[in-house]
Amino acid sequence: MLPIRIIGTGIYAPGAPIGNEELKALSGIDFDIPKLEGKLGIRQRHIARKRGLDESTADFATRAAESALADAGISASDLGIILVGSDTPEFISPATAMVVQGRLQGGESWATAFDVNASCASFAIAFDTAARLLASDPRTRFACVIGVYGMPAYVRSDDPFGTSIFADGAGAFILERSEDPASRYIDGQHLSDGTQWNYIGVYAGGTRQPVTREVLERRSEGLTLLQPLPGDRNVRLWPMVIHRLLDKCGMTLGDVDHFIFTQINRSVIEQVMGILGRPMDDTTCAMDRYGYTGSACVPMAFHAALQEGRVQRGRKVLFCASGAGLAVGSNLFTY
Repeated sequence: MLPIRIIGTGIYAPGAPIGNEELKALSGIDFDIPKLEGKLGIRQRHIARKRGLDESTADFATRAAESALADAGISASDLGIILVGSDTPEFISPATAMVVQGRLQGGESWATAFDVNASCASFAIAFDTAARLLASDPRTRFACVIGVYGMPAYVRSDDPFGTSIFADGAGAFILERSEDPASRYIDGQHLSDGTQWNYIGVYAGGTRQPVTREVLERRSEGLTLLQPLPGDRNVRLWPMVIHRLLDKCGMTLGDVDHFIFTQINRSVIEQVMGILGRPMDDTTCAMDRYGYTGSACVPMAFHAALQEGRVQRGRKVLFCASGAGLAVGSNLFTY
């Protein structure tokens, strides 16, 4: 258990929301709206480029961080740690967190800034990392951890799957090292399986496959599905990770007040909540309004839970997020 509490949250989603029928018209692509809404739960999303906005990952992250700072009532200059969790960075190098630090703090500061890339588990793992860094340094009081997603920039124009599901957005937390016993970061649990790297990802642009004319001609840039993802993967993994985390903490499912999961498929969340023996009232789904925002979806859903009064101070909350690669991250804390 760490003396770390969340003192501010903020989100950002660019432009006006785009409903499913409008997205069909804007993209010129047909997709299964009944399945998208009924199974996945996606009714609208925000996509900067579809609204003609010149905004990208660092813009989303900065806006969310500014909102969280305002909520926390502190200045950006107070931050000693700035972490960005994402697999859709502003650049390959430098780190998106460095760009955000420069925008927030305006120049040199005695702060550390770096990115965490664990696909769509990036925020959960960055949150755990930030909490441990903050707890270990008595000279640092505040940290900002941001989950941000800009996958629509990588989706090819003729891809109905990517076009209909992925969206832009960011969610940020301000963490404080505090001796308040009523609000604590309890622990995290992660799981990795790098043998599953070759399912879905952005495989061009790194050192293995730089973007060349040949890559563009064979259409292997951008988001690529190499093989179908196992349909039951999250249904199997999430309960397993949750139970391991609770066992590690000497706690049971009954000790958890609210759960937040990766927001890609509402029907999967319903199945998992059934396996856990908990009602859907004990979770929050936000894909209906934001689409799938990958690394940003967990903090965005948590922000929604706070705004809707689903989570109050003193409640125990458990995050469980998974991403391609394979990575799963989880966090347990008393808000």
